Amino acid sequence: MEATNINNPEYFHKVVDCQYACPAHTPVPEYIRLIAAQRYTEAYMINWESNVFPGVLGRTCDRPCEPACRRGRVEEKPVAICRLKRVCADNKGEVKSLMPQMPFPQNGKKIALIGGGPASLTVARDLAPLGYEIHLYDEWNKGGGMMRTQIPAFRLPEEVLDEEVNYVLDMGVHTHFNTFVDSMANVLQKDYDAVFVGTGAPKGRALKLPGYEEAEKNIHIGIEFLASVAFEHTEKVGKKVIVLGGGNTAMDCCRTSMRLGADEVHVVVRSPRKDMKASPWEIEDAEREDIIILNNMPPKEYVVENGQLKGVRFGKVRAEYDENGKRSLIATGEPDVFIEATDVIIAIGQDNAFPWIERDLGIEFGKWDVPVLDKVTFQSTLPKVFFGGDAAFGPENVITAVAHGHQAAVSIDLFCNSKDLNERLAPMTNLVSQKMGIHEWTYDNYIAPDLRYKVAHEDKTVSLKDRKIEVELGFTEIEGFKEAQRCLNCDVQTVFTTNLCIECDACTDVCPTDCITFTKNGEEDDLRTRLNAPALNLTQDLYVSDILPTKRVMVKDEDVCLHCGLCAERCPTAAWDMKKYLYNTTKTYTHHGAGSCGK
Repeated sequence: MEATNINNPEYFHKVVDCQYACPAHTPVPEYIRLIAAQRYTEAYMINWESNVFPGVLGRTCDRPCEPACRRGRVEEKPVAICRLKRVCADNKGEVKSLMPQMPFPQNGKKIALIGGGPASLTVARDLAPLGYEIHLYDEWNKGGGMMRTQIPAFRLPEEVLDEEVNYVLDMGVHTHFNTFVDSMANVLQKDYDAVFVGTGAPKGRALKLPGYEEAEKNIHIGIEFLASVAFEHTEKVGKKVIVLGGGNTAMDCCRTSMRLGADEVHVVVRSPRKDMKASPWEIEDAEREDIIILNNMPPKEYVVENGQLKGVRFGKVRAEYDENGKRSLIATGEPDVFIEATDVIIAIGQDNAFPWIERDLGIEFGKWDVPVLDKVTFQSTLPKVFFGGDAAFGPENVITAVAHGHQAAVSIDLFCNSKDLNERLAPMTNLVSQKMGIHEWTYDNYIAPDLRYKVAHEDKTVSLKDRKIEVELGFTEIEGFKEAQRCLNCDVQTVFTTNLCIECDACTDVCPTDCITFTKNGEEDDLRTRLNAPALNLTQDLYVSDILPTKRVMVKDEDVCLHCGLCAERCPTAAWDMKKYLYNTTKTYTHHGAGSCGK
């Protein structure tokens, strides 16, 4: 194998598995260390730089970072990264003064943002400090988009959302609330230099089984139901509710129903439990509130008597998977199951909906009515129109919408300055030794043995009485410190200097995971089998040195390294060093040479 090029910014980025998995590439270990040091305000600002909504995401993120967490390779549970984000948000000091301050020198360019959700707000956050005049349009009376309409208050208190949305709006954004945009042509006729569409995926799917028309007044579309509750148009449901679907929207609908007066709520899913799209913790929270979840039961008919919905009839199936993992649902032949219901809520998916975008403007749409976009720049086939969030490629989550917003803002800035949208700067990186003395480090490299800490919940006898009472209470400061200590500091890299190595093999002796090997070089497939511990995870690269005097190479399996620093502490020649790697993705202010959000 060729020697590893550690100057490639993506090499060590990929080793910081949590940050690599985060769509916005938040530097997770950096802010976790600050939480452990009780430097909550600084931890919050590091989050805000990347993900814009730390308090929101600390409660509601889909947590793609956690399955990637290296701690999960040592024991069953990863670091509670999402809940630690909330710790810094809940305990931060005054932060407004640390953010870009108005007034900003105006550059004469005007941008329209359609939709007030996380993608549009991120674009506004990145462009406003650069002097753009930002106009945000939304049909609701407040900003936040799906964060406000689709995430119930018992998961995301309104005051938390308002605070973080207002940090952005207070940068001089011109808001046009209670304004439904019904024509892109009309928007394009105004004097905007660019238009960003962040309208989400606002169309819920109906399920028109036999009996649908007769029972329609008691059948609700999940996302419309949640929005209606959020804006207090719906304040009660019937006593027996069935929720169809197995995603997070279904979990929010069933838990909301319990708070609106339902005595009995069933979530019925056509697939097996292991195929449910809802996050495991969302399923656990629903079951904690006595919600019944039934699997392998596709709905067949809405049962109606005398014009009144009585319930739903379900079949029973089993799942079979072929060699490629493709699933088929096979009827078991068991009798159908009837479940009583006064109301049915359908939460089986969401679609993009662009009836307001005329089809003769030059904006092309592809399969599933999704716009044809450049996947790097988010530019549509009409150059001045950009898309992001769920409106771009279909339903995802808040953190993905934020990531889209950052990159769309870069594109809009380049477009408005007549520059090539593909000439984007590389990420900013920093690799700094953590030496403090000879074999001591500026970070705590002790590997805490603690198992993942559980977070407290409000008593359900209290929380089920009021849909605005937050259920998850968050970590205390002490719990936050202890959970932060479980982080393995994966951004502190083990860096090897070939010409300092005397090949004493002391590092291989001390390594607790046998991840370092000195051996004859070879092709990767062969080399992976000849290490002290076979390197089986092909998605994680090997760290290979230049040729040593003995003609061997040092090979390190990055997959199982704990970043404990024992190799560097044991090395007599300092051939190993622990260096902190900071990786920041390109944002608009990077192109303008500013240090932080235009400041």
